[in-house]
Amino acid sequence: MSWSFRALRLLAGLTLAQQLVLLALLPATVATLGAIAVLTRQHLENLTALMRANAQTVALQVATVAQSQMQHMDRRALQRTALSGSFQPHVQQVQIWSEEGEIVANAETVDRQRGEGLQVVAPITGDDGRHNGKVMVEMSLDAVASAKQAVWLNVVIVLGASLAGVGLAGWWAARRISAPIQALGEAVDRLGAGEDAQVEIEGSAEVRRLQHGFNLAARALLDSRNQLESRIVNATAELASKNQQLEVASQAKTRLLAAASHDLRQPLHALTLFSDGLAKGETDPVRLQRIGHIRECVESLDRLFSELLNLSQLDAGVLQPQWTDFALDTLFDEISRNFRAVAEQKNLRLVVRKTEAWVRCDYVMLSRILNNLVSNSLRHTTEGGILVGARRRGKAIRIDVWDTGIGIAAHHQPRVFEEFYQVDPQGRQGGRESRGMGLGLATVQRLAALLNTRVELISRPNKGTCVRVPVRATAPATSLPAPPAQAFGPPAEDDAGLVDMVVLVIDDERTILEGLQVVLANWGAQVLAAQSRSEALALADAWDRPPDIVVSDLLLQGGDNGLDVIAALERHPRGIGPSTARLLVTGETKPDRLREVASAGVAVLYKPVSPRVLRQAINIQLAAVRSAAAAL
Repeated sequence: MSWSFRALRLLAGLTLAQQLVLLALLPATVATLGAIAVLTRQHLENLTALMRANAQTVALQVATVAQSQMQHMDRRALQRTALSGSFQPHVQQVQIWSEEGEIVANAETVDRQRGEGLQVVAPITGDDGRHNGKVMVEMSLDAVASAKQAVWLNVVIVLGASLAGVGLAGWWAARRISAPIQALGEAVDRLGAGEDAQVEIEGSAEVRRLQHGFNLAARALLDSRNQLESRIVNATAELASKNQQLEVASQAKTRLLAAASHDLRQPLHALTLFSDGLAKGETDPVRLQRIGHIRECVESLDRLFSELLNLSQLDAGVLQPQWTDFALDTLFDEISRNFRAVAEQKNLRLVVRKTEAWVRCDYVMLSRILNNLVSNSLRHTTEGGILVGARRRGKAIRIDVWDTGIGIAAHHQPRVFEEFYQVDPQGRQGGRESRGMGLGLATVQRLAALLNTRVELISRPNKGTCVRVPVRATAPATSLPAPPAQAFGPPAEDDAGLVDMVVLVIDDERTILEGLQVVLANWGAQVLAAQSRSEALALADAWDRPPDIVVSDLLLQGGDNGLDVIAALERHPRGIGPSTARLLVTGETKPDRLREVASAGVAVLYKPVSPRVLRQAINIQLAAVRSAAAAL
């Protein structure tokens, strides 16, 4: 079995021409050897029979002569008769035996070497017909051996000549068949490389038919390829045009959103500051209620602008995960503090289950994800409540946010994570406050991608929704690290923290300057206000000591920006130094501007900024400056 398998593998490795020649030689060799074997056998048998007949003739001749000599038992005469018989060609020995088996005469050849012989016995009969003795003649078979040698030489010559003839004929036939096939193979290679692959029509009728069919197929394939390449070129050009249009539209959308966001954030920021100033010292319940309504509207607008800001930060690529190990229950406590009052106001239950799990993640990004999910659940839930919990699943911790809200239909679920996509709000009972821009879940999805995780959604209309976010589990640390300051709610405010503090405020909007002056003055600070670089430098020429903190807008008049103004104040002989804290406040959402702000290393707040958040940021920056000074 193994021999036949190796033979088949060897045969498969030969070329077509070699296989055809081999197929021609094998039967020719077998036939020639068979014919030679039969003829040689017949020839040798005939030669042996001839030698036997010659020996029989010599024996009869000797028996005839020895007949009378045997009757008289003339031994000398018998010896001469035997000797005369031995002189015959190819006779090696002649013996004459008596009736009793006695050898009465023996003659052997001495002039030639003896070899294999053939013995023949003839009787000696008297006149009365009785046997008087026997004559044995041994004939040499050297002639037969010589004939065998001659036959084998002839066999080799004939076999070589016949095989050479058959091989040449087979090679010619194989070349005549394999050459067109080889040409077709080379043409197929050229066709695969996209080149012209026509072949010359030659050879037998079958081969010419095959070549003709190949030429037709190659021509049709080449035409199809040319048409396909033309279509691909056209489709590529059209796709490039569409991509360019989409890019232009995307850039236009970004510019429009950025411009609209910036232009609307400016008066909204001023409105936030003035509403806080109106509430300071106000005791009239009617006015306080109206101020509360104003704040609710401002907070609603602030939520919409925050969605735009989050999307712009993701587009700008300024958000990169800062991996830390922290107790998940710390983040859960923050979520409970942030949303419990909102849930109670809507008569909803907010249940945040305690957990001992620790995770390795970016605290701020995971906080944004969960805050977005809980806020979204609160907006779309009218009765029941929201449940936030965590379960271990293998090496991960799965965070679940359940609600008993209106749910999401199955055909909407694949698209709710797209930007600006909103489910048809008809039939919602949440009123206008439930409306958004359709960016919350899109932001969640993109933040999850930055954290190398995914967001899973399960929802049934009128039953509720569950959103799952798996994060990497880790072992508990020996001590609890402090999460980022911006992730928590505001620290306890120090009412005397800004008394006698000098604050330089730079903003090209007069209303914002006035609002900041009112708020900062209410906190006991001394406020210096400037609308441009020149006004800020003029204040530097006149002040007795540098301000404790500089609060500047990013975009100023004439293409100037707050970062350059702060740098100019640092270069001023009487300007600011390491003891002065720096804080940027901007309504800009363009990706390039966000990257510029992120690379500056200056703390930044995005308009509109509530007085509470502004106070928190100022306290953090002043504490950081004092800590750095103490370290020196």
